[in-house]
Amino acid sequence: MTTPTWDEPGGPMTGEEFRSATTAIMANIEQVIEGKAATVRLALAVLLAEGHLLIEDVPGVGKTKLAKALARSIDCSVRRIQFTPDLLPSDVTGVSVYNQETRDFEFKPGAVFANLVVGDEINRASPKTQSALLECMEERQVTVDGTTYELQSPFMVIATQNPIEMEGTYPLPEAQRDRFTARIAMGYPDPRAELAMLSGHGAHDPLNDLRPVADAALVRRLIATARDVHAADAVQQYAIALVTATREAPEIRLGASPRSTLQLVRTAKAVAALEGRDYVLPDDLQALAVPVLAHRIIPTADAQLNRRTTDAIVAEIVHRLPLPHERNRSPYDTRPGTGGAQYESRGR
Repeated sequence: MTTPTWDEPGGPMTGEEFRSATTAIMANIEQVIEGKAATVRLALAVLLAEGHLLIEDVPGVGKTKLAKALARSIDCSVRRIQFTPDLLPSDVTGVSVYNQETRDFEFKPGAVFANLVVGDEINRASPKTQSALLECMEERQVTVDGTTYELQSPFMVIATQNPIEMEGTYPLPEAQRDRFTARIAMGYPDPRAELAMLSGHGAHDPLNDLRPVADAALVRRLIATARDVHAADAVQQYAIALVTATREAPEIRLGASPRSTLQLVRTAKAVAALEGRDYVLPDDLQALAVPVLAHRIIPTADAQLNRRTTDAIVAEIVHRLPLPHERNRSPYDTRPGTGGAQYESRGR
């Protein structure tokens, strides 16, 4: 096996190089997160899609562990923000401080100036502080006192939050949720994974043993490779149909935004690359519809009274929306029927 050459920052990689690098990152994270391979893969896909990840679940299931494990697997700048009710927006973005020696104001960067920003319990901060992330998550820049500062590349926010029914939480506003590419839940581990966790985490924390297996330059190349994945016109039209269906569903008061269409396709490209394909299948969009779209929609009052979750509503939309007629079937797709060869591999 030849040693991969990653000497060209930002350039696409061969399939073998991409597979070797991403497998190493996922294996590194799975040393800490037991039995959650699909969750780890989706978190990495969001990074490769140049998006941001929101991890929502009850306390103690490993939300912050996942965020820290991903951050420590990449040798780049990492900052952690503990969101509390007394946290100020300037603590996040930075502040201009008067320097008596130079008799001028100088900018002191906040915690957001890093490649990976881990926001712990983001919904425990006030809405004013939450809004400090709006500009940086969308435009990759921060404006303080009329001066704009560019953020580093890659840039990703991994935020954790507790369910809004818990005490001391502030629900994220719609504009804030829409900037997160995907929302995932860790879920409770199965008994076997929990037993392995007791054995592996009992004496020491494996998070302390993690060593970086990638750096910022390598991540930029991984991102460039994921961008190069082909999405056929029929696949893009299917993505638009999925998002449009959320705007027309009778149970939804506010449907998904055009930003969600773009991020759905970008994430599907990253997932396809992780699967070893250089083309997107409609199956990729179906698998990503709930984590990418469910947190962006607002159900009607009747749907809420009937205890209909946004996850269930989006899953039902995916189930009833017909797939494109001409499609190359995934090797994992065992459903009957034939399809065309519209999504041909172009080769890397």
